[in-house]
Formats: sequence, C-alpha cells, structure tokens
Amino acid sequence: MKKTAFLIAAFLCVLTTMHLNAQSQTGRGKILIAYFTLPETDGVDTVSGASRVVVDGKVSGNVEFVANIIHKTVGGDLFAIRTARAYPGEHQPLLEAVQNEQKANVHPPLATHISSLQNYDTIFLGYPIWWYDLPMPVYSFLDEYNLAGKTIIPFTVHGGSRFSGTVEKITQLEPGATVSKEGIAISRNDAARSECDVIAWLRRLGMAR
Repeated sequence: MKKTAFLIAAFLCVLTTMHLNAQSQTGRGKILIAYFTLPETDGVDTVSGASRVVVDGKVSGNVEFVANIIHKTVGGDLFAIRTARAYPGEHQPLLEAVQNEQKANVHPPLATHISSLQNYDTIFLGYPIWWYDLPMPVYSFLDEYNLAGKTIIPFTVHGGSRFSGTVEKITQLEPGATVSKEGIAISRNDAARSECDVIAWLRRLGMAR
C-alpha cells in the first residue's frame, strides 16, 4: 500500500514538472537565486546546525538542494554565498563557532561577490536557520548589496522553527525592497523529498516557466 502511494505521488510529481516546463514564465524580470548552505561533514542534523542531503550518492547542503530545484523550475542564475574563512564541518565545533559569531555580531567577509546585481529584478534568498536567526554570512550579503527596487523571495530549511522572524529582519535591513511574505520554509527532515512542494509553491507564485 505504501509503495503504491509512493509511486502515485512520484508519478504526479513528474506530471507536474512536465506541465510546468511546458508553461511560459509569467515574468518578474531576470532572476537571481542566492543561497547560503553549509553541509556538516559528520552527518549530524540539529535545530541550530547546518545539514545535508544525499540523493543518488551526491551530497549537498539542504539549502543548495532546494536552490537547485528553484533554478531548474524558474531559470535564472545561481549564486552561492561563501565566506572567506571556512566554518568547522563537525557538529559541535560548528555550533560553538556560530554561537560565538552571533554573540559578537560578527559579519564575516565573503569570498563570492555579484558584479552585476543591477541586472536582477527578483532575488530568491535561501538560508538555514542558525540559532533562530539568519546565518551571519547572510547578514554580510545584505550589508554588501542595496536591494532597493527588487523583489526578495525568502526560502529556508529549518529544524522546527520555520522562518523564526527572519523575513521581518530582511524587511528591516532592505527597506527599499519588496520582501515576499509567501516564502517557503521546509523541514530539514523533508528536504530530500521536497521537489514537488517547491514546484507547487513556485507555481502558486506564478514563477514557473
């Protein structure tokens, strides 16, 4: 019974994807999918830690996984927010580093930069929730760029806290931008099986091509 239900769900997902790929994009200008992701190397997932997805033997950060689904569905350009200094990959050292960074309000220097931000009208912004807040590298990203006049659509992978007030923080930090309240928050437990949900969300936004 469970196997039959799974096969039906998978078939419906394929049909949805085929239908969306046949549609023309409704248009919100050129799209950027910016995301911060950090898969732990020891395989531990926590509410406050970054986590990973393993699909067909390929390991990726769970936010990166969702970002790729968005890219496949809406097109646009992918941009990975990376820091100049690497974070620890192991669970406990990572938690300590993140907490210390937040307490000291450190906005770490970034190693990746966008040279033509003016070309983009819509920005999907993806991140995990770290200690019920935006990761500090995302604060660095928002420090670096003035997103006035652009539409920001947040997405997150979380351990139970959903957006945890981060949409409101993005709105405060980018007062000249239009920050969508229709972002998607995906449980880390569901990230590897989230493709249909993400596509359905993009379809509701009118963003699927």
